[in-house]
Amino acid sequence: MAMQAKKEGDVFRPLANYPPTIWGCSFAKFSVLDTIEFINLLCRLGISDHFETEIEEQLNNIFIVLPDLLTKNDYDLHAMAILFQVLRQYGYKMPCVQGQRLFKKTISGDVKGLLSLYEATFLSVHGEDILDEALAFTRQHLETLVEQSSPRLARHIRNALLRPFHQGIQRLEARKYICFYEGDESRNETLLKFAKLDYSRLQCLYKQELALLSSWWKDLNLVEKLPYIRDRIVEVYLWAVAAHFEPEYTLARLMITKYTKMISVVDDTYDAYGTIDELQRFTDAFQRCDADAIDEVPEYMKVIYKSLLNLFDETESSGNEEMSYRTSYAKEKFKELTRAYLIEAKWFNEGYVPSMEEYIENGLITSAYSVIPAASFTGMENVMGTKEYEWVKSNPKTVIATKLISRLMDDITTREHERKRGMNSSVESYMKEHGVSEMKAIVEIQKMCANAWKDINEECMKPTAVPRALLKYYVDLSRVVDFVYRYMDSYTYASSLKEDVYSLFLGPLPM
Repeated sequence: MAMQAKKEGDVFRPLANYPPTIWGCSFAKFSVLDTIEFINLLCRLGISDHFETEIEEQLNNIFIVLPDLLTKNDYDLHAMAILFQVLRQYGYKMPCVQGQRLFKKTISGDVKGLLSLYEATFLSVHGEDILDEALAFTRQHLETLVEQSSPRLARHIRNALLRPFHQGIQRLEARKYICFYEGDESRNETLLKFAKLDYSRLQCLYKQELALLSSWWKDLNLVEKLPYIRDRIVEVYLWAVAAHFEPEYTLARLMITKYTKMISVVDDTYDAYGTIDELQRFTDAFQRCDADAIDEVPEYMKVIYKSLLNLFDETESSGNEEMSYRTSYAKEKFKELTRAYLIEAKWFNEGYVPSMEEYIENGLITSAYSVIPAASFTGMENVMGTKEYEWVKSNPKTVIATKLISRLMDDITTREHERKRGMNSSVESYMKEHGVSEMKAIVEIQKMCANAWKDINEECMKPTAVPRALLKYYVDLSRVVDFVYRYMDSYTYASSLKEDVYSLFLGPLPM
């Protein structure tokens, strides 16, 4: 951009002539509900990350005057639900007493209000039983109303019933909503075009990253050398995008993909191929993480050992002096994971069904949600400092809940396949410990996952112990597990992800 100069006395100052804000006084002209609706629209279109400062400022002001607003205004169901959802989404704990007002205003034929209330219930924390009731109520009525709605609205409702916005992958949710919003007669054309351009811009970046990762995976040639492993580089990259969609997190996405793919290779080796003697030898040698120990592992495992050492070296050389600590942390978490995998393999070999407490203690590690965050942290230099690492190491509620969701949801959907191979999971442990049927065990384990989500929501409420970006990352990790394992094992049977992969990485968004 051409520079001009302005003379102030004897001083000439360069002027960049930056264009003015595209928003002008938009926020100032809005009512509170207009502002909340606008922020919700930014979130649903997937462009709220561009306006985080403005959004926080507006929500902080709204939260301060909220008691007075609720006293003076008789908001309808949709308005109350949107207020609740957006404030909770950004960590402002709108009191649950307002949830009672939400429920009282419920009208069974109010599709917009019911849908908004349904979405809001997923932001609940412990002790908000009224929202659990509202969830059951809204789901029941929406399932009926979907048959009476227009094709456009019916599709939108079905998507929400399949997976609520709060638990969905952000980029995929954005694309679905862009398509839905395009049919809104009162749509904001500027925002719609901006959302489409933003989606397409990121899609181009993702394709470039995926090309690099595909080349890396092809060069390793592990699929040919280890024919028993799952060949899933694209699906693993989807995992990375779900955890970090923003453009500044390229390194984090690359590292998540590489580490997660190697976790998958190691998992397949412990689960589906290696003998106990071979796995013991590999585990013992891997604790040293030293090239001199490679001769101690079975011949076919040497390529895994070498690939992991190369990945650690690559990680350490990818950043500044702090990367040494970040790599060391990731390495230690990977060592811990192999020890936990070995315990599982020994249980299987001995036909042992552990107690739930014993299973979960080990299962929180085999969830791999210590190694994957460690890989992410290498590309989160603007977020992860000493305080944040210490928070993660202290195993706060959010970290434990995310690991628990990962382990248990995986168990529920993979249990039949695992059982055919003689392996057990939390389902068998729960059945044995409580003397209940498989269906009852699954229902109770699903309740554990729902409670874990409430733990996450609770710890995201202000004031938070760590930056919102770190908490949001753990929310996103839980979202991707929900996406992959809610209905089936979509990682192993990856054809179920074909449409979503196409939408995310290949399918153009018409302008």
